[in-house]
Amino acid sequence: MGVSGPIRVVIAKPGLDGHDRGAKVIARALRDAGMEVIYT
Repeated sequence: MGVSGPIRVVIAKPGLDGHDRGAKVIARALRDAGMEVIYT
């Protein structure tokens, strides 16, 4: 079984509390590692 492209990661932040810095740091690190990141 082979991989057909980059790994896709979904990062979601529930609520409207505004504490999203950690999620953005993780999203950037994963993107820099070659993964496709979907941040919502």
